[in-house]
Amino acid sequence: MFKYTLDNKRYHTLNYFLRNKFNSKVFKVPLDAHFSCPNKINGGGCIYCSNRSTSNITDNKKSLEEQFKENIKTLEKKWPNSLYIPYFQSGTNTYGNITYLKEIFYKFLNYPKVVGLSIATRPDCLNEDVLNLLSDLNKKTFLTIELGLQSSNDKTLEFIKRGHDVNAFIKAVKELKKRNIFTVAHIINGLPFETKEDMLNTTKLLNDLEIDGIKIHMLYITHNTELASIYEKENFPILTKEEYIDIIIDELELLNENIVIERITGDPIKEELITPSWLLKKFCILNDIDKEMVKRDTYQGKNIKKEYRN
Repeated sequence: MFKYTLDNKRYHTLNYFLRNKFNSKVFKVPLDAHFSCPNKINGGGCIYCSNRSTSNITDNKKSLEEQFKENIKTLEKKWPNSLYIPYFQSGTNTYGNITYLKEIFYKFLNYPKVVGLSIATRPDCLNEDVLNLLSDLNKKTFLTIELGLQSSNDKTLEFIKRGHDVNAFIKAVKELKKRNIFTVAHIINGLPFETKEDMLNTTKLLNDLEIDGIKIHMLYITHNTELASIYEKENFPILTKEEYIDIIIDELELLNENIVIERITGDPIKEELITPSWLLKKFCILNDIDKEMVKRDTYQGKNIKKEYRN
């Protein structure tokens, strides 16, 4: 069995990482602090971004404290000894007044059973004041910063209107690593007109940067997005489930075994999804990845040395 899992996986699971670190079941609790995104304001947003004004992760009409308490109710019943990490997930969570950032982040530090904070943001929203704040938070709790990259191909980033280039991401990661902040990257497989080589190159970059964790998403197309309009006109190819699984496994083989795999597929909302429909069967995809890894007799990090020799 792969040593960084409790679930017979062949990759480093988040469940293993958090249990090993805190000796308990730990849940990330999603929160919506009503942050916007500079890319939406200045450029209309990424082409796959929905025009929905509200979040589907939690009831954002409630205060952060109410959201947190509401979201852990069910968890408390099933796992009474569990611990929690407030997860500022919706929007760009460092894009705001520094006073407000301090207010919302520090308030959770002394909550019972809270053992960390997770903050999702963009690589171009980490100015010196924000970095100083994050550095201080990191001294007080287990801090995770999640950065969207999506692709290491600048042409792809321009096409999807990401609003920053690869160098901005690299700089952000280096600044966070200098402060010993646990850093997680988001990438998307199957972006329009990308090849398998493009996707593997993104993985190689993250491995070279010694990223701490990674979230891998499959591109899906939803209604009310610019991407949906592009797809209707150009009908670019969408990865099949078999292609996606093949790419995922090749990516895992290129990642150091210490890198935590926080996500390995997406979670589209059925009513909003145009394609691919196979993505709705999340647990089937996860099981098929496991089966294929056993069939290939492979595991996370297997091909790193081979890659470096080439």
